[in-house]
Amino acid sequence: MTKEVENQLKLQPIYEIVRIKAERRKLPKKYLSENLTDYTVRSPEDFANIAMKFIGNEDREVFLVACLSVKNEIQGLHRCHIGTLNSSLVTPREVFKTAFLQNAASIIVAHNHPSQNVTPSPEDIDVTKRLCEAGELLGVEVLDHLVVSETNYLSLKEKGYM
Repeated sequence: MTKEVENQLKLQPIYEIVRIKAERRKLPKKYLSENLTDYTVRSPEDFANIAMKFIGNEDREVFLVACLSVKNEIQGLHRCHIGTLNSSLVTPREVFKTAFLQNAASIIVAHNHPSQNVTPSPEDIDVTKRLCEAGELLGVEVLDHLVVSETNYLSLKEKGYM
């Protein structure tokens, strides 16, 4: 066996895990990444439903960025950062890189709390303020930051943190 074939065989279990996870989530068609471009975000709840499906049950904090068009249609969905059990150190550079590559007019960000408690931490609020300031300078508005769990969400905009 060649080295390339051996490497392909080693990677198969990883692909299998991803496939099984996708099967287990039973995502409706509109939540699959290739069809998200037809999905318009009209409220925090609209994006929360997507974020909860993708990251709500993760065992570590995952920071998700949705890049939106001028009509609030999702152009791209990106897992920006995967953190630890109780933190995700995300920087504006990582978040806005995706927005620029997708030519986004605005973004909505979300991250999960593996504890299933959607109360924002002081760090969550600080990151939100930094992202909003950076977005204002860069011309890409941050519409909201959601904290999600498997079954619940909290909008930092609705709570007055933005």
